[in-house]
Amino acid sequence: MQEQQRYPVSIRGELTSPPGGGWWLLKWLLALPHYIVLAILWIAFVVVVIIAFFAILFTGKYPRSLFDFNAGVLRWTWRVGFYSYEALGTDKYPPFSLEPEDDYPADLTIEYPEKLSKGLVLVKWWLLAIPHYIVISLFQGGGGEYSRVGLTFILAIFGAIVVLFKGHYPADMFKLVVGLNRWSYRVFAYASLMTDAYPPFRLWDD
Repeated sequence: MQEQQRYPVSIRGELTSPPGGGWWLLKWLLALPHYIVLAILWIAFVVVVIIAFFAILFTGKYPRSLFDFNAGVLRWTWRVGFYSYEALGTDKYPPFSLEPEDDYPADLTIEYPEKLSKGLVLVKWWLLAIPHYIVISLFQGGGGEYSRVGLTFILAIFGAIVVLFKGHYPADMFKLVVGLNRWSYRVFAYASLMTDAYPPFRLWDD
């Protein structure tokens, strides 16, 4: 049997002591400073992707400093999501940092590629990623006139309700929530030109 190669984008989410009572109802407010900072960081993220597009097209390389910045934005986003409504997996407040934090229960890592395909950069972020966009639109929801709530949010809220009445987050539900996010963040990184490895159609780590 052929051993599967580990995908270069990985997320970590460790369930900590669940929140007491209805504490999770206030996390939208507690996370508001992060949402404001992330709104600015994501504008910079898009600009960096555009710059990286041309750098890869002409040199086959993603400038390391730009890569580290965008990896940090995704890492920060995942930590805030894990704390709030992408998982509701911890009450530990996320750090205001782009850097890895081993003592925080959520983290994201992306292996830096020494070389990227000049041809794939033209199509992977839209054409090749279309099947994944369809899938993660179900996971994360969508905006616009037909805005809907994604499965990840629904499961996280349901988990919080179970915590409210039973005092624990169902382990299988938590694993599924993290798996949905893992799939989504792999697609985000791929579409952001940070890897040429096509995202696997699965929820779990390799």
